[in-house]
Amino acid sequence: MASSKWKINLNDDRPTEDEARAAVRTLLRWAGDDPEREGLLDTPKRVVKAYGDWFSGYAEDPVDYLQRTFREVEGYDEMIVLRDISFESHCEHHMAPIIGRAHVGYLPDRKVVGISKLARVVDAFARRFVVQEKLTAQIARCIQEVLKPQGVGVVIEAAHQCMTTRGVHKGGVSMVTSQMLGAFRDDVRTRSEFLENIGRHRLG
Repeated sequence: MASSKWKINLNDDRPTEDEARAAVRTLLRWAGDDPEREGLLDTPKRVVKAYGDWFSGYAEDPVDYLQRTFREVEGYDEMIVLRDISFESHCEHHMAPIIGRAHVGYLPDRKVVGISKLARVVDAFARRFVVQEKLTAQIARCIQEVLKPQGVGVVIEAAHQCMTTRGVHKGGVSMVTSQMLGAFRDDVRTRSEFLENIGRHRLG
């Protein structure tokens, strides 16, 4: 199966692991430390390994997680909501962590998907360099385009360490973004039900 538009095709000129480790050593020197001292000798290897985990979303196609659906649900056609999906991401402006929770809901149209797949879609997009607004929209639009439900709602609440650990240094601040599609945008009652289900009714 060909990859979807949501899959990032990695460039052929992607640096090697040795080149990535060398870049980490350069940053350590730039920060003012000695990458050859005992405590930092293995840091480049550890950082590169961590990057492989943090940014594993580049190697994933979120659409793959939504391909297997189920129609034998006894005619169930009410809202499905998965709350408090924890995620870790990184800001594309400062490469600083974004730590948050996503709430995803959809109104099925004769087919549903396993709930763990919704969490995997969140992770596939989150484990890339992002801005929260784009992350919110990507998750919602991917689910809408693949499942073709009557509507999708996504709300994300996250703390941005580019704001809490640098710049204005404001801790305890979280950012909330939402994307409503289909019935979630057009029907006030549907949107209100979703927001009440996730404890965010004041957003309505």
